[in-house]
Amino acid sequence: MLGFADATGISAADIPPRRYLWTDAFAVCNFLGLFRRTGEERFRRLAADLIDQVHRILGRHRGDDHRTGWISGLGGREGALHPTCGGLRIGKPLAERRPEEPLDERLEWDRDGQYYHYLTKWMHALCQAGAVLGETAYIRWAVELARAAHAAFVFRPSAGSRPRMYWKMSIDLSRPLVFSMGHHDPLDGWITFSELQAASVRLRLSPGPALGEEIAALSAMCRDMNWATDDPLGLGGLLVDAYRVGQMTVRGEFAPGDLLEGLLTDSLRGLESFSAKNSLALPAAYRLAFREFGLSIGLKAAGKLRALREEEPDLLGTLNRHMETLLPYERLADAIEGFWLESVHQETSSWREHGDINGVMLATSLAPDGFLAL
Repeated sequence: MLGFADATGISAADIPPRRYLWTDAFAVCNFLGLFRRTGEERFRRLAADLIDQVHRILGRHRGDDHRTGWISGLGGREGALHPTCGGLRIGKPLAERRPEEPLDERLEWDRDGQYYHYLTKWMHALCQAGAVLGETAYIRWAVELARAAHAAFVFRPSAGSRPRMYWKMSIDLSRPLVFSMGHHDPLDGWITFSELQAASVRLRLSPGPALGEEIAALSAMCRDMNWATDDPLGLGGLLVDAYRVGQMTVRGEFAPGDLLEGLLTDSLRGLESFSAKNSLALPAAYRLAFREFGLSIGLKAAGKLRALREEEPDLLGTLNRHMETLLPYERLADAIEGFWLESVHQETSSWREHGDINGVMLATSLAPDGFLAL
């Protein structure tokens, strides 16, 4: 993590900052976890400095854009007080697609804009920072980001129909760039917004539910959904979500109904399919480390959920069958970490091309409490 801080311009003044919202969300949590573990001031400072950089860079228009200033449209001082109320850019290398340009699916992966599932990761990082560093402004910014994201991404295809979500929006949130819905985006929103609301109530930042209407809408979107996937990153996300729900349930901050069992059931289906493909037997050149680290982080979350169930059998005892079935899969986390810790595998182009995100998510997998423990 210290190498990441130097290489991406957080701690080295002579290095131009290189910010990417997904990677930076995990990095903030890692620095917070290191601060809690060691008590060293440098990790607290790195977390705070990284948050400030993300807001100053990804909360403002690109240097190659004719627009300037905060993407929210607020003036300089007001924008700095509310850096997330217009959302945050992804940080992709290419400018966003212009309104008159046709969609090129290959190029779109490298074009800037806003992703809902990146925004929810940043909301979580801000919420963690507010709790660990004792700065309530971080949680206020997370709530402002949640409101902006919900207003822009959620829409109804027709009157009376179930709401849906755009997968990708323009930098200023004025138009959709990709119309399809991310498989787990409503779920990420529901759980993350519930996390933010619980933190707001706990810290008495608002007289009532901070995100009550948004949570109700997202909960309705998730009704009867099938979350199963054999994508390792998506699978890991489901298991992380299950652990977050478990923690909030134990605290009395979330009423899961049958959601928790549904998440574990769908995770097990996905793990069976993923294991059948045997993709972890492929050479490094044919694998994407950060997607595999998503799974290893999720499997660490599953182990923590098992421990939580043992501590709170009255609340989580019904999960026994699922947790026992998950147990054999947890060894995959060690296999993933062990493979990518070998220097020869980090010398491949598949690792180097995604070096920042690979390194940060490997760190999260090795020491996951900063990201996982609410």
